[in-house]
Amino acid sequence: MPQFEDAIVLIDTANAADPNSDSFEGEDHPKELIYGRRMTAWMERVAPDAEETLKLAARAQHIRRWEIPRTEYPEGKKGYHLWRTTLYGFHADKAAEIMRECGYDDGAVDKTRQLLLKKNLRSNTDMQTLEDVICLVFLENYFLDFSRKHDEEKMIGIIQRTWAKMTERGHKLALTLNLSEEELTLINKALTE
Repeated sequence: MPQFEDAIVLIDTANAADPNSDSFEGEDHPKELIYGRRMTAWMERVAPDAEETLKLAARAQHIRRWEIPRTEYPEGKKGYHLWRTTLYGFHADKAAEIMRECGYDDGAVDKTRQLLLKKNLRSNTDMQTLEDVICLVFLENYFLDFSRKHDEEKMIGIIQRTWAKMTERGHKLALTLNLSEEELTLINKALTE
């Protein structure tokens, strides 16, 4: 596992350069560093026996994301999708560079790249596991703040799309989260419409 541990260190080092911060346990930390660690924590809960390629994809999910800000893309759905698609390739390339530096072979690098490119969501078990983890991290850590920036109608659509990406396992785990009454009310409303 030395190459895996080396890759994690390099991903964290890359994310530690994030100029944006997020609060964790009362202290500010680089935002994407915290995000990567949250992804790893959920991956360990959802799939502790996952292959290294999947665990690295989880940790590198937002690697150096701040370098491609949303503000550089047009407003609206089309601009948002273009931004997200660009990020998929960017994250895949950054993770691949690190994996190669750590000695991973082309097969392992390609597996992680495909996961970060969001290929074959419904037919790839690893991709589906990664999507569950992404959604759980969002719901547990970012949903409340996000819901305060958008109106209820938009949030209901976001919840419905998030829920549709998840497996039944993901749904069950999401319903065990320690969410506020505000969050639970919004989720229940979205799931009953």
